[in-house]
Amino acid sequence: MKDADPGEKPEQGPDPAPNPDPDPAPDPAPEAARELRAALARTVRGEVAFDATARALHTMDASNYRRVPLGVVAPKDADDVAAALAVCADLGVPVVARGGGTSIAGQATGTGVVLDFTRHMNRVVSLDADARTAVVQPGLVLDRLQEAAAPHGLRFGPDPSTHGRCTLGGMIGNNSCGSHSVAWGTTADNVRALSVLTVRGDRLTAGPGWSGAPDGLQALVTGELEHLRTGFPDLPRRISGYALDALLPERGADVARFLCGSEGTLGILTEAVVRLVDAPRARALAVLGYADESAAAEAAAGLLPLGPLTVEGMAADLVPPDAGLPRGGAWLFVETGGDTQAQARARAEAVVRAADVTASTVVTDPAGRRALWRIREDASGTATRMPDGTEAWPGWEDCAVPPARLGAYLRDFRRLLASHGLRGAPYGHFGDGCIHVRIDFDLLTPTGTGRFRRFSEELADLVVAHGGSLSGEHGDGQARAELLPRMYGPRTVRLFERVKDLWDPDGLLNPGMLVRPHRLDENLRFAPLPREPVDVAFGYPADGGDFTAAVRRCVGVAKCRTTAAGPPGSTDSSVMCPSFRATGEEEHSTRGRARLLHEMLAGEVITDGWRSTEVRDALDLCLSCKGCRSDCPVGVDMATYKAEFLHHHYEGRRRPAAHYTMGRLPVWLRLVDRTRTAWLVNSLAAVRPLAALGKRLGGIAPEREVPRVAGRTFSRWWRARGAGARTAPERGRARAGDPPTTVVLWPDTFTEHLSPSVGKAAVRVLEAAGLTVTLPPDRGRGRGRVCCGLTYVSTGQLDHARTALRRTLDLLDPLLDPDRSGGLPPVVVLEPSCAAALRTDLPELLPDDPRAGRLASAVLTFAETLERHAPHWTPPRLDRPVAGQTHCHQHAVLGDGPDRRLREAAGLTGSLSGGCCGLAGNFGFEKGHYDVSTACAEDQLLPAIRAAHPGTAILADGYSCRTQLHQTTTTHPLHLAELLAAHLPNTSGE
Repeated sequence: MKDADPGEKPEQGPDPAPNPDPDPAPDPAPEAARELRAALARTVRGEVAFDATARALHTMDASNYRRVPLGVVAPKDADDVAAALAVCADLGVPVVARGGGTSIAGQATGTGVVLDFTRHMNRVVSLDADARTAVVQPGLVLDRLQEAAAPHGLRFGPDPSTHGRCTLGGMIGNNSCGSHSVAWGTTADNVRALSVLTVRGDRLTAGPGWSGAPDGLQALVTGELEHLRTGFPDLPRRISGYALDALLPERGADVARFLCGSEGTLGILTEAVVRLVDAPRARALAVLGYADESAAAEAAAGLLPLGPLTVEGMAADLVPPDAGLPRGGAWLFVETGGDTQAQARARAEAVVRAADVTASTVVTDPAGRRALWRIREDASGTATRMPDGTEAWPGWEDCAVPPARLGAYLRDFRRLLASHGLRGAPYGHFGDGCIHVRIDFDLLTPTGTGRFRRFSEELADLVVAHGGSLSGEHGDGQARAELLPRMYGPRTVRLFERVKDLWDPDGLLNPGMLVRPHRLDENLRFAPLPREPVDVAFGYPADGGDFTAAVRRCVGVAKCRTTAAGPPGSTDSSVMCPSFRATGEEEHSTRGRARLLHEMLAGEVITDGWRSTEVRDALDLCLSCKGCRSDCPVGVDMATYKAEFLHHHYEGRRRPAAHYTMGRLPVWLRLVDRTRTAWLVNSLAAVRPLAALGKRLGGIAPEREVPRVAGRTFSRWWRARGAGARTAPERGRARAGDPPTTVVLWPDTFTEHLSPSVGKAAVRVLEAAGLTVTLPPDRGRGRGRVCCGLTYVSTGQLDHARTALRRTLDLLDPLLDPDRSGGLPPVVVLEPSCAAALRTDLPELLPDDPRAGRLASAVLTFAETLERHAPHWTPPRLDRPVAGQTHCHQHAVLGDGPDRRLREAAGLTGSLSGGCCGLAGNFGFEKGHYDVSTACAEDQLLPAIRAAHPGTAILADGYSCRTQLHQTTTTHPLHLAELLAAHLPNTSGE
């Protein structure tokens, strides 16, 4: 984290749009903030950050709420926590404990000091397999505990869908549950002891028998025994309020269990002893189809006697159409376990027999089960958009009712939604009666927020009428705490206040949560955002052309903060977010960058708009891999946002040298071609002092080798070859006698000037498949050559990109005529990043030119072309293993299904790794990026190459991927076209 004086103001610049909010939260007094920062810096050994970046990154969690902290502290250990608490107590500054920042009720935000436990206090301290316990720190991500427990056949029972980024401290603070709570209970059921610090410095070890109770707590409870025995609903998912009934003598007076779900309002957790359970050796998943969600909900409770591990439910409005689920309008996902696969399957089949379903299936294959669970886990993000693209928000994310009443509750819930003109898509833990839902509240206008309040009050009454809890998993926070009197009555709420005062008499721990709460309709995250659209270059068609709406897409579920990408070739393999995996810094995650853009638009913490150095620095390590475009559940597209920001940031200003060299690479390479000076460029680059000088002047990393320019471009080879393209009649055609399909092979900059062998190989393969190959029109000598604009887009030179793209459309105008006989021929693009640019950036940069959409729709990858237009062609049989990488843009935009099928048809076995190669066009060549670039390659690509057996073919369709491998390994990576062409007969003389 950076450490800056909060009193210093950055260089002022224009705001992106006027801020209509008449009452923004004021900045802290500079003198008081300086005093606080200085005191913390003297006593805390971890990082102390009061700069704009750190504050902006922690204004929000995954809720509807926003608060600007004074600063952020990353404590190294419990002593650091104690030191920070002492300073804050002395100065009267509130403290908020924060883990992964995925809380949905607002409890991970605050206006004082945020304690970030994820940086240092993130370890498994010890694990006792015999005792089935582990000692963990609060910043430990759940998946890391699962990985430590797995070799012993153990696991931690609760598993929220955010398991790849939520922390144990957050789970304890919220009393999280997850999909397996029907088998293993809530977090409170799995906690043995907690080490807690009070704001006044008391170190407590909370556990059964009043262990760790502050003075006065036992007496308070003893005086209220009768009320505590009758005042709490008996629910498997009662998370709302303080769990005071855990302190009843017949329940062991368990202070640790009581503290679970207290949301950091009573003490600060520094260590926990948790229970581990036996992990089933085998699992099966029964997917049960029902007519609608109410039918599924009514069936869920009846399956519990069969002892399932999970009973999850979701309806069709959250399921993609190609998910492969059995027939129905809603589904239950019922997981079973066993010592053997046969036993697990038998139990799943017993579930199917016991269920009254429209259709069903049982899945035992691990990859198949992961694919289905990913649909369920991504619902927390996909639910933020209605099918028509309308935004939907949390706020009533996890009410719970008795499981037997769930069907009736859902019917009443739907009626209540309709009465307010609202829509939502319920899903969740049907076996526990807990429902998640995002609702299309209008939180941008006074009328909309008024409706939000009225609906919330009526829904609270409905939940209570069904004997339920306002929160069944995510806690009350600010979203529901104001309504707790409707659930518990005033007497119990006053009791909560008395408990708070015993633990935190100064009211400094997470104030405004649970007791004496903020109103549910204040501190809304959207209040400071501009109401009028910001002037931007891209079209943002999915967001109505509104950049602010695009930034609002990030709701904070933080899938971008996962550190494991999933097995290569699996359905849960992902690219997002390579720079976060390399640095572990929040500002280098997709969420962190979206937060900074949000604050840039708000203009309160980041005050210089598009000129912001904070946003620029955070985006500097964005590789523009586009992984978030597909892997983020809500489709945040940070590569586009980065290009947009750079476009405005450098408007009318001098750019970094790399923008002029690599950003305008097509210009320089065409100049080299026209002057026939490739030999000279290569000779100069081979002289180390000259190469070093050129790299320094060009903003290129000194560690990088300058790639060689081809002596003869692909187009020159094509012209020398002659216009009469050869085809193999009949082969690859749909029917004998059909004329060969003509395809236009796109001579992208990389194929044209740096790797013409790929183009030559593609021509050979396409012709061998019975296709006729042509190139796009050229006005001669490269002056009017097609270009996808990729290098301009990636460096934010969007005016140049639009110029290049308009010139391209003009060149292709005869082919793009909608009345053209035969229609637009397929356009084959060999470089995945260029294909992705034509598919997405082109229509978004030129949304008013209908030719842009037509060209984008004609773009095909090499494998797509063969699959669609030469379906009966049989590739040469290679029968060898492959290793390498699926290009990140192919993963995110194009899809790799045709490539996998083509490799399979050619007898190429094995899966390509996911992730990003780290070079990513200009990124890995830019000065200062080398270490992060190679760290990204080490995430998946380089380990896969090192693990490959001798004789394995190394595949990488992207020029950047091949260059990264050339410069970091001794391998010779190939484009798939090159590998196939090398095994075609009669290829000599080409």
